[in-house]
Amino acid sequence: MEKDDLKEVFKGLEGTFDLAEPEAGHKERFLEKLNKANQVVTLRKKKKNWWRPLSIAASVAVLCLVAIGVYTSRPTLDEQVAQISPEVSNTQVYFASLIEDQVKQLENESSPEAQKIISDTMIQLKKLETNYKQLETDLINGGNDKLILSAMITNFQTRIDLLQDVINQIETIKNLKNYNDENFTI
Repeated sequence: MEKDDLKEVFKGLEGTFDLAEPEAGHKERFLEKLNKANQVVTLRKKKKNWWRPLSIAASVAVLCLVAIGVYTSRPTLDEQVAQISPEVSNTQVYFASLIEDQVKQLENESSPEAQKIISDTMIQLKKLETNYKQLETDLINGGNDKLILSAMITNFQTRIDLLQDVINQIETIKNLKNYNDENFTI
């Protein structure tokens, strides 16, 4: 059925087909027009190509400048505290070095008997450090300076006292162990 319809369509178009050969040089003229069109397109692309890298570079430069401006304009928490009270920064350095020395001494005394006490102490030190950071924030936000500074010093003293107590407890544990070992006979 479809074959019959196709045959009828072609029979109807039989005299209308263009069967003439193209003129001589047709192919060359066509290729020449095609090359001219490609050159125009190529020239347009070359003009656009230098804008894209330039705009990307400009965007990156602007972002870098904004990031540098934001980063350098904010002083750290310690710098802000030092601006409010320079004595606090000096005291902080002193107490921090004492605490660091005692923590190292505590870690050197580590033994299976004292491990639980040491881990609990480290947790307490982290809590006290968190409280100290909150006190620094309160000082910067304009709280009662004298009261907050006193609380900051008390925080440092509490950490030092805690470490000294734990070191003394570990020494007591070691002495008890040595004493029990001496009294034990086989």
